[in-house]
Amino acid sequence: MEKQIKKRSLVIAIDGPSGVGKSTVSKKIAARFGLTYIDTGAMYRAVALAANRAKIDIDSIEELEEFCDDLRVEFDDGTVSVNGTDYTGLIRTEEASTLASVTSSKSPVRRVLVEYQRKLAKNGAVVMEGRDIGTVVLPDTRFKFFLTASHEVRAFRRHAEQKEKESLESKEVSESMRARDSLDSNRSDSPLVKARDAIEVDTGALDIDGVVEKILLAIEDGTV
Repeated sequence: MEKQIKKRSLVIAIDGPSGVGKSTVSKKIAARFGLTYIDTGAMYRAVALAANRAKIDIDSIEELEEFCDDLRVEFDDGTVSVNGTDYTGLIRTEEASTLASVTSSKSPVRRVLVEYQRKLAKNGAVVMEGRDIGTVVLPDTRFKFFLTASHEVRAFRRHAEQKEKESLESKEVSESMRARDSLDSNRSDSPLVKARDAIEVDTGALDIDGVVEKILLAIEDGTV
């Protein structure tokens, strides 16, 4: 692998809805190659929390435009801050997910974050995960993967993850996920879709190590 592709040139895009294991898989791929892992979902959640804290009407394009004019987002070594405030410890809450489901569909927010994400990937050596990496953020990268799983599998995983931090019923998590899926797939700006040249991997049929190995083999074999 090292002989065929220089690590510093690797830019790997991993997309998919929530609950498919994007973060875990992406971190393992990044660790295997010594690349920088970039979680774009964390950025959207942090911005949503920051906008809410600033009393911005997140349904208002005008207010979000003004808010985003002076937006400073920093993603470094797994931590994410907005305008100097660290939101890392709050981004995995249901509140962050709910707020992000609204703000992430808004063009002012996407414009700023897509530009920032492209800058992070400019020099290569990154694994970037999100919902529109292969289609919008880095459409020209060679290595694109789209992770999927059934709604039932994804809801079970998300509930298991959330119940350690919040008291949530599985039905509540499932319904919230369906609503987020609908918003992500039907928004006019950067909808959640599989890039035509991305390899699809069903993470419900494999364990994490199996998913990682499938992606690694696809890269090494030159099938992407």
